[in-house]
Amino acid sequence: MKEKQILQIEHLEKSYDGHPSVLRDINFSMEKGEVVVVLGPSGCGKSTFLRCINLLEPVSGGRIYLNGQDILSGQKESSRIRQEIGMVFQNYELFPHMTILENVMLAPLLVQKRDRKQTVEEAGELLARVGLSEKQTSYPRQLSGGQKQRAAIVRALMMRPKVLLLDEITAALDPEMVREVLQVVLELARDGMTMLIVTHEMEFARAVADRVIFMDKGAIVEEQKPEDFFSCPKTDRAKRFLNMFHYEALG
Repeated sequence: MKEKQILQIEHLEKSYDGHPSVLRDINFSMEKGEVVVVLGPSGCGKSTFLRCINLLEPVSGGRIYLNGQDILSGQKESSRIRQEIGMVFQNYELFPHMTILENVMLAPLLVQKRDRKQTVEEAGELLARVGLSEKQTSYPRQLSGGQKQRAAIVRALMMRPKVLLLDEITAALDPEMVREVLQVVLELARDGMTMLIVTHEMEFARAVADRVIFMDKGAIVEEQKPEDFFSCPKTDRAKRFLNMFHYEALG
């Protein structure tokens, strides 16, 4: 594993009984501070890929290394690994009976046993950063979809992860709410947060990515710099995928 690499995946496989492989021989690595966007058609394995990295799905074969440590070799430590590999889902998953401040503080206090006073201060700073200072005592039902997703991002950041996984975080949002969430992610990228992002927002992908990987039928079929991928994709499958979005924009 190269010195700068924070995440390395070797020959990752995922299959379910009686079904073809969902992930097929995935080989992938990323460096600290890098932002990689995962693109591909629905059902190609993008979300499963992220869930395997976060140990939310058992893998069928291969190795996943975080800072040189094989995280599959001791899955009894999966709770600790999930603290180091944060994940934000498309449906927020906030506790409805807790305020926003209580939601984002829960895991640091309960799992990491952090000092309460310092945790309150850190939560307040992060909520202010994403424009939610005035929503700390509000409940999720009182927030818009964009506000709930920004709170979910703060909840993940509160665990101080080494890598942040973002799985279609704008998919459940109305179009006018998408921009406010993507702006938060762009700012995290500028600050050097290591992120692996699944999205269908093509312009966002072009703006935020250091590298794009394109998946189809459970495999990585193309990997390029964003300016090269969007202007001159190598594979016919990627060309058809991008043409679909071009058609939607024209139509």
